[in-house]
Amino acid sequence: MGQSLKIGITCYPSLGGSGVVATELGKLLAEKGHQVHFIAHSIPFRLGGQFHKNIFYHEVEVSDYYVFRYPPYDLSLATKMAQVANMQQLDILHVHYAVPHAVCAFLAKQMVGSNLKVVTTLHGTDITVLAQDESLKDLIRLAINESDAVTAVSGDLIRETREVLDISRDIDLTYNFVDKRIYYPRDTSSLRGDYAEPDEKILMHISNFRPVKRVGDVVDIFAKVNERMPSKLLFVGEGPELPKVQCKIKELGLEHKVHFLGKQDEIAQVISLADVLLLPSEKESFGLVALEAMACGVPTVGSLAGGIPELVVHGETGFLSPIGDTDQMADQVLRLLTDSDLAARFREACLTRACREFSDALITRKYEQIYYRVLGREVPQLDAVCR
Repeated sequence: MGQSLKIGITCYPSLGGSGVVATELGKLLAEKGHQVHFIAHSIPFRLGGQFHKNIFYHEVEVSDYYVFRYPPYDLSLATKMAQVANMQQLDILHVHYAVPHAVCAFLAKQMVGSNLKVVTTLHGTDITVLAQDESLKDLIRLAINESDAVTAVSGDLIRETREVLDISRDIDLTYNFVDKRIYYPRDTSSLRGDYAEPDEKILMHISNFRPVKRVGDVVDIFAKVNERMPSKLLFVGEGPELPKVQCKIKELGLEHKVHFLGKQDEIAQVISLADVLLLPSEKESFGLVALEAMACGVPTVGSLAGGIPELVVHGETGFLSPIGDTDQMADQVLRLLTDSDLAARFREACLTRACREFSDALITRKYEQIYYRVLGREVPQLDAVCR
């Protein structure tokens, strides 16, 4: 590659969609010839154990000096960013989440100099939760305004960022993406019998089981569907709402109809089991799991919340309803489960949309264009073909 870059990436390494996207982006950039340096307190879980000559990991070690009541991770991270930037001559620090990562990058840039450029990607809760805290607003606003470029994963998140923080600067819309080599319809014929009878349909919900996911609505939707059609419900993931969900399922007498799969790494294989994905969240900056399902040919029935309508096209790749309208969502699920022609059209539309609008090549190219722009360099010819 003629104009390869040296890029530092910082993300939350062990949880959430932001860490997944950041890690997958780093791997794709490395494949394209860029040198990628992950700077975090632990190795990102999606990085894997395979060696790649263009990928490096730099561990942030926190001082336990006795005068600190709490370990100063933010200061240690900023210092490590500056050290790596100087030692490796980084062109870009690409940080995912405003707090604390963009703040740390701002400090690192003060230490290194203006030749180091900072790109900040907003993923959701840094704005929808943390920026609601008045004590953090000024800090988050500073981090965003002092970044050389800011991106957000949905138009809805851009709108909320402007409203909540009174931000007027440019924010690039860069959707999340899926690697088409990993996310595609899998053959699950040998697995399906472990979870459902031949005449049963499979509904699925994947999340971190926080209240914002409205997992109780998932149970309500399934209960209504199950009254009218033989079906099973698969829950994937863990989180604080899980005990409540288990109690509700027991109260409704649906224990034999629901499987809890816990956390799973092979998400494409798991999602491919489903006939429909349920995503009735009350807040969703993007909805990465719906994109993962889309790439596997599985339509989503979900809520008109946050960035979901930007991802799921109502009546084409899924159905969307007002938050909490479980009756309408159940009816929409039944439409998909009872009309095989409709389901086939949705499946093909899902595969086409995932490839055309959210492919790894397309979104990686957008990030590269942003990098070259902030560096004031000419953008080389970049391939963004969806194959």
